[in-house]
Amino acid sequence: MPDPRSSADDFPRTVAIVTSIAYSLANFRGPLISEMVARGIRILALAPDYDEATRAAVVRLGAEPIDIALDRTGMHPLRDLKSLAGLTALFRRLRPDAVFCYFAKPVIYGGLAARFAGIGRCYGLIAGLGYAYTPGSGQQTLRRRLLRSIVSGLYRLALRGHRRVFFQNDDDVAAFVDAGLVDRDKVVRIEGTGVDLDRLAFTAPPEGPIRFLLMARLLREKGIGEYVAAARIVRARHPEVGFDLLGGFDPNPGGFQHDEVIRWNAEGVVNWHDHVDDVRPWLARCSVYVLPSYYREGKPRSTQEALATGRPVITTDAPGCRDTVVDGVNGFIVPARDVDSLVAAMERFIRDPGLIPTMGRASRTLAEERFDVHVINARMLAAMGMATPSGPQTLVNQAVSDRGHAGRPAF
Repeated sequence: MPDPRSSADDFPRTVAIVTSIAYSLANFRGPLISEMVARGIRILALAPDYDEATRAAVVRLGAEPIDIALDRTGMHPLRDLKSLAGLTALFRRLRPDAVFCYFAKPVIYGGLAARFAGIGRCYGLIAGLGYAYTPGSGQQTLRRRLLRSIVSGLYRLALRGHRRVFFQNDDDVAAFVDAGLVDRDKVVRIEGTGVDLDRLAFTAPPEGPIRFLLMARLLREKGIGEYVAAARIVRARHPEVGFDLLGGFDPNPGGFQHDEVIRWNAEGVVNWHDHVDDVRPWLARCSVYVLPSYYREGKPRSTQEALATGRPVITTDAPGCRDTVVDGVNGFIVPARDVDSLVAAMERFIRDPGLIPTMGRASRTLAEERFDVHVINARMLAAMGMATPSGPQTLVNQAVSDRGHAGRPAF
């Protein structure tokens, strides 16, 4: 759906991208930024937590890193108002032609700041609904309901000024449209962040004992606890099977403490490693990828990476997660928070290891059909009026032609 208010004469020459995590600019949005830069667009990359490495990565993409003050998590009214005022002043000074925001706080406060600064073209990406919209338990339920009410009100206010809002799954679209947070005619559904199918090439599964892998921020809602509990049960029955856990700590309320994770490692339940920039070696050594998340994912990028490299996937029947697996074809879908079902799915691969290469090839095909980053980015650029003069459909077709069938394994 191209932006009807955009034209060749209205092509944006300067775009401000606002995020709350600097490393995500290169890690998640690198291909999108590169494609914008290739169109002659000046990219101002606004983030609150730059370090030397993330700043250099953004510069290599051809963008300009700019520091801002913006908390990533939590509700801090005074600090958030100060951040909003700072962003508004910055936009008035920089005068970008358009603003693109992703993650909750950037979409809310970046969108409001663009509106207050008189910037008419603002676009947002809702890549999952996150902690506030994830079901809690006990006292957490009341706390999350209150937080959800506040966040929903802020979204409703901010999204009035957005021209287009990108969503990664139908559950999130329904949640926002039904609650009146966004007008349906602003919604553009995309298939996730996408992956570079050339960089994440198909690889044959390793020989030897089966290894399971989970890559995620160390949040309870990501199913980390269920993964560890399943690992205890499976290893007691099949001590040769390995379990890798890859991911860094997170300041969200659902984050695990350092001591807990170190204890799992010391006990030999899982092999934990902190966040890494290149996941390919870890995917190459695993047999099956596991994401037992009940977090409100947009569409988990880690699963898309596993699909691209040809790994079967076990995931949950949760929004976003279930969209990455065809049950029984390229993996298994299990109920969220159900350790016994997770164990049963793992043991199906242990009892019948021939499923691994068969389902792995199906995973690669699914990645090529749905999750090519170039096709997804072409759709986003067209919707924002940033496609090439040859037109948005030509761009999509060219991306499919160039990338869609490269290296596809035969069934």
